[in-house]
Amino acid sequence: MSVKPTLLVLAAGMGSRYGGLKQMDDFGPNGETIIDYSLYDAIDAGFGKIVFIIRDSFRTSFIEKFDPILKGKVEVEYVCQELETLPNGLPYIYERTKPWGTAHAVWVGHQVIHEPFGVINADDYYGKQAFFQLAEFLANDQTNNYCLIGYKLKNTLSEHGHVNRGVCEVTVDGNLSGIEECIKISEDAEGISYPGLNEEKIMLSPETLVSMNMWGFKPSFMDYTSEVFVDFLKERGHEEKSELYIPKVIDVLIKDRILDVKMIETDSTWFGVTYPDDKPKVKEQLKSLIDKGIYKKNLWA
Repeated sequence: MSVKPTLLVLAAGMGSRYGGLKQMDDFGPNGETIIDYSLYDAIDAGFGKIVFIIRDSFRTSFIEKFDPILKGKVEVEYVCQELETLPNGLPYIYERTKPWGTAHAVWVGHQVIHEPFGVINADDYYGKQAFFQLAEFLANDQTNNYCLIGYKLKNTLSEHGHVNRGVCEVTVDGNLSGIEECIKISEDAEGISYPGLNEEKIMLSPETLVSMNMWGFKPSFMDYTSEVFVDFLKERGHEEKSELYIPKVIDVLIKDRILDVKMIETDSTWFGVTYPDDKPKVKEQLKSLIDKGIYKKNLWA
């Protein structure tokens, strides 16, 4: 029997733009967070362990919230992302207060992850199909390769204004070759576009695949990230606001031809929350999914 994959949930953000811990805010009819729906879908898809990457300052709140819900359903670990947790005994830079970025957040999970694992953001809704696609890859892929769940751009747009998206470049073999960050993407009567250097409209197809930070990794990602992170610290560790993101590590692995990252296209619709004004829309979207019978009104009942 194959080992069930793990889901790593990036939940260490402080929600400065939201004005609080949005990953703990209620969006469902019975106080459910966005994470609740992701966990429900992940367990349904066959994930066997949940690893929360959090801060020590709200560890107790997370345990009190999720332990009663998840007990008996799935194994749970809580790992704190702290600034002083660095690879190879590297010295901690005491002047720094900003976290080291998403690659570091994943890497601190190496203490408890020894099996294939997925990565998601705590404050994003990814959709049921995407979790099943991710679980299938992690449970059945026999190569050393990773995967990225690619969302159709049209399924990630906001009614409240422009968005920034990582537009995926894909090879003829269906592998990720790069991610280009496109900012201020919006939709009007002409279609979906973003402004170029001279403010001219650069059009994008609604079917364009974008990254919403839903990855599938093998345990080797921890070792590779450690190596890249050491180099990053030597080059930019003295900068107060420098961060190492997951796509940077992936870019190194692809360019050095160490492995491939399979693009898995999903039809799931993504939505998330950044600002307080996003909350009513997210609640409305979740209510619609409940009305369609995709989730129970009382999710964990």
